[in-house]
Amino acid sequence: MKIAEKTVVQMHYTLTSDEGETIDSSAGREPLQYIQGTHMIVVGLEKAMEGHEVGDKFDVKVIPREGYGEYDERLTQEVPLDVFQGVDKVVPGMQFFAQTPAGPMPIRIKSVAGDKATIDANHELAGKNLNFAIEVVSVREATEEELNPQGHCCCGGEGDCKCGDGECECGGEGNKENCDGNGGCGCPNHDKHHGNG
Repeated sequence: MKIAEKTVVQMHYTLTSDEGETIDSSAGREPLQYIQGTHMIVVGLEKAMEGHEVGDKFDVKVIPREGYGEYDERLTQEVPLDVFQGVDKVVPGMQFFAQTPAGPMPIRIKSVAGDKATIDANHELAGKNLNFAIEVVSVREATEEELNPQGHCCCGGEGDCKCGDGECECGGEGNKENCDGNGGCGCPNHDKHHGNG
């Protein structure tokens, strides 16, 4: 069976930067599973997966526009350090969740100078090419339940699971069974899998 819309795909992947640094990999773990056509993975990779079948191994370069977006300087701002409650020391690279009208938004500390920090709401891979090495492990038709989940919930990333506490970003009550505890998401309706767009 070839990968097409409404198929459940399992794949192993290694993601590297243009400099050859490994950013993420499924090596030594269970393969990543997603439903084709539901934007659970970045759009550029989803397009490249179309038509492949079990056993295929191939490389994909996803440009920023079809990955995590272009880097936007407007998403950075300077804030006083005292807004970070309960943290002994704020250092570059730290990640927090800011409460916004649209819900929790991940932000990173870009730099610290004196009593102020520059925060960055861009995805950490915004503006970067994504180089994937892919191996297709399995392909099957999605079930009706998988295509129309009830009560599925998304996690906040970095192991911060919001499932079951009524803060489901995708709607519904939340269900811990759909969360892998590592930022994984069991909800096909979550746009591009944890804000990948």
